[in-house]
Amino acid sequence: MTAAPRLSVGLPVYNGEKYLAQSLESLLGQTYADFELIISDNASTDGTAAICTSYAKQDLRIRYYRQPINIGLAPNHNFVVDQARGELFKWASDDDLYARDLLRLCVDILDDKPDVVVAHAWTAFIDGSGDVLNADEYPLATASPRPAERFRSVLFDLGGDDDGGVMRIPVLRGISRKDSYHQSDRAFIAELALQGPFEHVHDWLYFRRDHPGRAERACTTMRSRCANMDPRRASRLRHPAPRLYGEYVWALGAAIGRSPLSREDKRQCYGHLMRWLASRVTGKVLPDYVPSPDRRPNVIKSDSISVQKVVSGQASGRS
Repeated sequence: MTAAPRLSVGLPVYNGEKYLAQSLESLLGQTYADFELIISDNASTDGTAAICTSYAKQDLRIRYYRQPINIGLAPNHNFVVDQARGELFKWASDDDLYARDLLRLCVDILDDKPDVVVAHAWTAFIDGSGDVLNADEYPLATASPRPAERFRSVLFDLGGDDDGGVMRIPVLRGISRKDSYHQSDRAFIAELALQGPFEHVHDWLYFRRDHPGRAERACTTMRSRCANMDPRRASRLRHPAPRLYGEYVWALGAAIGRSPLSREDKRQCYGHLMRWLASRVTGKVLPDYVPSPDRRPNVIKSDSISVQKVVSGQASGRS
């Protein structure tokens, strides 16, 4: 076996043939090369397997796995983490694009700042053709040195794609795995924020594709979203709605309890959680918890962001 790479990139995919090759080109064309690409095909029924097999033959950094049945989005995400050999990790998506300098700049941040647990860049949304729809300046206070402020911001503020950042494997494996209850992704980020600050490159280097086939478009109800994360959640008998909501709240409280924080920091976090829960029940948010203007997403319509110039494989029209 070859020496372990510094970074592991995990790409869970299900029926991603339409944009998968473009995503792979943007990842394999990164200026940072010391990484492995772990692809887990969740029993796709389209041409995904053929695309993955072809690329794996061309690039030894790729390790391709195919699940015998559809195990759900969350278990598939956890599977690629289990296979990772690097000290750093990043989840990737089969339909998104990544500027060629993204990995290098994120790794540089983590090397320069040992306290940072997640490094990422700003998100720009693109359409099916790769044209920029809008670009968001990162809105959360996850760079704060105060754990309670990071936790508060994840609960009350909007936005962020932090589960797509570059993370430290020991931190990632030391917290709860991806789950499938209501808003489990948000609970995952909240627990990660309790471990340390996040830092972002102040440039649009991550391009999230919005298209009709994206899972978020098809999953329009709480039940369908949870079942997409794990098919077992489709059972109303074993997983009634109160359980799907209750596990979310319980996960947030449990994350505080097992975090490496001082007693005072935990007390403050529990206070934010109680106020957040009250706002969910009453529909009212206390004035101190309304996002301040500098924490609200600043959406920028921008024609100056050129995906073709910064993403590998795009300028040449390769797909």
